[in-house]
Parts: sequence; C-alpha cells; structure tokens
Amino acid sequence: MHLLLLILYPMILLEKILKPDIIGSLSSGLCLIHCAVTPFLFMVNVSTVSCCNPIPIWWQLINYLFLAVSFAAVFSVVKKSTKRWLIIALVSSWTLLLVAILIETFEMMMIPEVLNYIPAFCLIALHLYNQKYCKCEDCCSH
Repeated sequence: MHLLLLILYPMILLEKILKPDIIGSLSSGLCLIHCAVTPFLFMVNVSTVSCCNPIPIWWQLINYLFLAVSFAAVFSVVKKSTKRWLIIALVSSWTLLLVAILIETFEMMMIPEVLNYIPAFCLIALHLYNQKYCKCEDCCSH
C-alpha cells in the first residue's frame, strides 16, 4: 500500500503539470526502448554474464517501474474518460503488458519478443488518441 502511495503521489503532482496521456505515452515509449535495447546491451556484455541469469535484477526492476508509472497514467485517464471502449482498451493493454512482463520475468514460457511490444504500442496509441480527441477536463467524471 505504501509503495502504491509513493508511486501515485508524484503522479498526482505531475498531473497538475503534465497530462496523464503524455506521461502514459512517454512511459510506454521508454518501456519500448528499454525492451528493444536489452538484447543489444547483453550481447555486448556477454563476457560479464553471471552463471545463471544474464539479466541483472536492477534491469528487470525497470520493467516494473515503467508498469507502475503506466498504471498511474491509465488509472488517471480511466477516472476522467467517458469513452467505454477507450477504458477497456487501456486497461486491457496495460494488463497484457503486465502479463508479458511477468511471463518474461519468471520464464513461465517462451513467447515471441514482439508480443511484449504490442501492448506497449497500444498504450502509446491510446494515450495519444485520448490526448487529441478526448479533451474534457472536469466534465468526464463518472
């Protein structure tokens, strides 16, 4: 609970300065870059790989940082949106991204890397759509 408050409080402050859609798009975009760069970083560092896990814990934790920021942005947009399809699409995309990252972290099964990118691309597109076409401030409360 305290971790959630530590994540949401800065998001509330940032929401006063930036729109949640901008934060969500940026977070998802940085997540994509993080995922795309990972294989190249570790191919370069092959000589320093430990015996069992080639990906350091701190690098894997960045995935969860992006998820937390993305969750806060999606949560903020969902609170104000009147478009039901957009709410469903945002929550579904975030959930799929969470599942993909959990599968990758715990190595439950092998999935194509592209399946990690699809929900992140969807989150970016949905946040950009919401930013452009859903310009309602206080009128969107449920």
